[in-house]
Amino acid sequence: MAFLQVEFFSSVLGKGMSMNVLLPQTAAGQIGVEGKAPDTRYPTLYLLHGMSDNHSAWMRYTAIERFAQERGIAVVMPNADLSFYCNMEHGQNYFSFIADELPAICRDFFPRMSEAREDTFIGGLSMGGYGALKIAFARPERFGRAVALSAVADVGEFVKTTYESRKSVLKYVFDDLDSVSGSEHDLFVAARTLAESGKPLPRLWMWCGTEDGLCGMNKRAMEEFSGLGYDLTASISPGAHNWYAWNEQIRYALEWLAKK
Repeated sequence: MAFLQVEFFSSVLGKGMSMNVLLPQTAAGQIGVEGKAPDTRYPTLYLLHGMSDNHSAWMRYTAIERFAQERGIAVVMPNADLSFYCNMEHGQNYFSFIADELPAICRDFFPRMSEAREDTFIGGLSMGGYGALKIAFARPERFGRAVALSAVADVGEFVKTTYESRKSVLKYVFDDLDSVSGSEHDLFVAARTLAESGKPLPRLWMWCGTEDGLCGMNKRAMEEFSGLGYDLTASISPGAHNWYAWNEQIRYALEWLAKK
């Protein structure tokens, strides 16, 4: 597996940005490592970070490189600050950056990344799990599958019940926190709108831990998405909102992504 630390310019954001990228490599003679690369173009996972992290978190706290290497999947890990992967009310257009500009940039930089919907995935944890679902519902023609670990699945509830110091930051993203439920930022609204549109639905993989404060909203989201007709692989099992759980679950998620 090749590990690249990429500094590049985003025209959407008007500034320099950072991302970590893993590219499959067929490796011979590397002790303890079984590297493999597809003969054709790489399936690609855009993997999003949580609120307290940046683009380096997945590489620092998990074995994502080893797991992706075993499956021959390229992984793109961009920075998105505390944007909730939205076009912010008082900030920058991070939704447009991640959902639209970044895939085009990556395919320009790395021509072996597949452009096919069935080979293009998006995933994340916590805030990033919310972002992955939001983007998958908004761009189903681009992302064939989405992975959400410990997602902020009910963002309307989250912004109203989180502690005050977070609320002051979230107002830059959403402005009126009392109006998030039922808005374009609400995953329940987005999932229902897409299901009623007649467009192809992304396949979903969701997990949350029983000791996680977000477990209740994830259970509700799993029931809602399944009821709307989404092909959903979902589980609730022992675990908390931490990297011990996410390191374990991202391996299972990659196994699911690797299945044709």
